[in-house]
Amino acid sequence: MAGHSHSSNIKFRKNRVDAQRAKAFSKLSRMITVASKEGGGCPDANAKLRMALDKARVLSMPKEGIEKAIKKGTGESSLGDFDEICYEGYGPGGVALMLEILTDNRNRTAADVRMVLEKHGGNLGTNGAVAWMFERRGRWIVPAERGDGDAWTEETLLEVVLEAGADDLIQDGDEFVVLSTIGAFGEVNGSLSASGITFRDAGLASVPTQRTEVTDAKVAARLLRLIDALEDNEDVQEVFSNEDFSDNVVAVLEA
Repeated sequence: MAGHSHSSNIKFRKNRVDAQRAKAFSKLSRMITVASKEGGGCPDANAKLRMALDKARVLSMPKEGIEKAIKKGTGESSLGDFDEICYEGYGPGGVALMLEILTDNRNRTAADVRMVLEKHGGNLGTNGAVAWMFERRGRWIVPAERGDGDAWTEETLLEVVLEAGADDLIQDGDEFVVLSTIGAFGEVNGSLSASGITFRDAGLASVPTQRTEVTDAKVAARLLRLIDALEDNEDVQEVFSNEDFSDNVVAVLEA
């Protein structure tokens, strides 16, 4: 278990994610629908669906939206064929990008993603180009501010997440990132929830094992605009990146 801090883009994307909750619900709906189509509508027997529902609950997706998405996947309404794809690429400053895609038209999505990358100073890579710099983990983002008005300290939260079976805790500004192995996700998620911890996000994530330092604020701002543009695409489910903003860059971005 390592408790340490590093600069990242999590806090700079947080408010935007909240502001675009409707778009997040649309992507979650597609995720739930595809999971239901592949493994059935019972989350107890469908780990992929269970994980999608956990994420939906974290983001407070309305119950009726969840039920509609499950019914669509189990054949009670029409559904096209969707493919799950992982794109790899680079952003400004050589920052590595991993994109999780869920699409019903591979050619359209590839062209759209390539255009967005090139417009913002990035480029699409080949399979394996950057995947070696990431590790698949269970991930929870926990606001330091607790619901009772108090705040988590690294020491108190560390004790809770260790008990829950997680294996890493990272402090990132006013948030904490909790990590676990993929196999332990369900058990850890249940234990953390039972402990009364509030999440801003929860699910499987491609977590960087190597980081690319960004010391130019203009490059950092361009990178964030690229990530924003990628997340605007309805076929892009998740964007993971390995930037490490220097303290000077963080100060400029926060100004």
